[in-house]
Amino acid sequence: MTTEEEHTRDLNGNPDRDPDLLQRWNATLLAARAGREGPDPAPYGRNLLSRWAEPQRHYHTVTHLRAVLDRVDELADQGGEGGELELVRLAAWFHDAVYRPDRSENEERSAALAEKALTEAGLTPREVTEVARLVRLTTTHDPAPGDLNGETLCDADLAVLASDRDAYRGYTAAVRGEYSFVPADAFREGRAAVLRQLLSLPRLFRTPYGAAAWEEKARENMERELAELTDMSGKG
Repeated sequence: MTTEEEHTRDLNGNPDRDPDLLQRWNATLLAARAGREGPDPAPYGRNLLSRWAEPQRHYHTVTHLRAVLDRVDELADQGGEGGELELVRLAAWFHDAVYRPDRSENEERSAALAEKALTEAGLTPREVTEVARLVRLTTTHDPAPGDLNGETLCDADLAVLASDRDAYRGYTAAVRGEYSFVPADAFREGRAAVLRQLLSLPRLFRTPYGAAAWEEKARENMERELAELTDMSGKG
């Protein structure tokens, strides 16, 4: 069975899931192929949408996918950041395509899925390698200076940290929902460690627009959350 057939098989009888997002996927893959021949993009997009709709997800859902794609567009429109935007958009589609909260290799498995699917879907080896690299980069969100593709994807993925206060609380509640199997004390310790790691970065957002629009609010949200976690645990 080919990857395309596997993708078709995995639709769970719902080929019309999120038609607007499916249209965006089709346009992105066709633009990335730049006129080269390849299979119909739609089965690959439907498979990805079915993955993003899996029941174990509370935050890493189709809503998050849409938000990241919108932030990539915002960065392109407002900041003119450059880079290879179609490859960045493909990486956004794949960056949490494999997601199990109880596993640590999600980014690696998502990158491997991208390598397999995009090779079959008609991208060049260089393009496939770049998309997979970007997916793996979301493990640390720490692109090298001058990595325009990485800066754009990472900023778009982290933009949720700059939400307004109520939306940020919704985000943290959804993250907790994904880790409902983790005891409260252990979750607080793990979440606090993630926040400290992010706050230790010289800059959360690497693009000029992201730094100007999102940095201050994101740090304010995370510092408040960290203080709340510390108060609940009674630990510094």
